[in-house]
Amino acid sequence: MKAKTLVLALAGFAASTAVAFAQTPTLLKQHRDWAAYALTSGSGKVCYALTKPTTMLPGDRNHGDVFFFVTSRPAEGVSSEPSLLVGYPFKDKSSVSVDVDGQGFTLFTNNDGAWVENAATEAQLVGAMKAGREMTVNGESSRGTRTTYKFSLSGVTAAIDTASQACR
Repeated sequence: MKAKTLVLALAGFAASTAVAFAQTPTLLKQHRDWAAYALTSGSGKVCYALTKPTTMLPGDRNHGDVFFFVTSRPAEGVSSEPSLLVGYPFKDKSSVSVDVDGQGFTLFTNNDGAWVENAATEAQLVGAMKAGREMTVNGESSRGTRTTYKFSLSGVTAAIDTASQACR
């Protein structure tokens, strides 16, 4: 039952995200290394904070576009959902490790994205990000390349707050 729910949730997220990001988002405000955006799609308003990595390793690979998001979709009951989007597919059935100033978290992967498995851990990761200075993310591509991304957390609290307020 849990696996079926997870598959349905992933399918719903993928569909809503694809539709939402096909629209043109509006920049609400830039907060240092993070930005807050909002857009309205057929399923309602979507608001998110996002950043790009400050470091991408290995340096000799094409990583594509890489973003870390904290998203709210009120019509779907989603608030402050952290996720990672990369420009390549992750290794099938792999996980991504996230380190925020020494505090570790694990995200599950699906194709080119990674998410936290439960809401309690989502809140813990977002809390650590708001209190932290730097976040390091490690994963493995479908080709077996181990990747590392470093993200600044400067401005994350303000960007998440701006995005959350826009989706109220």
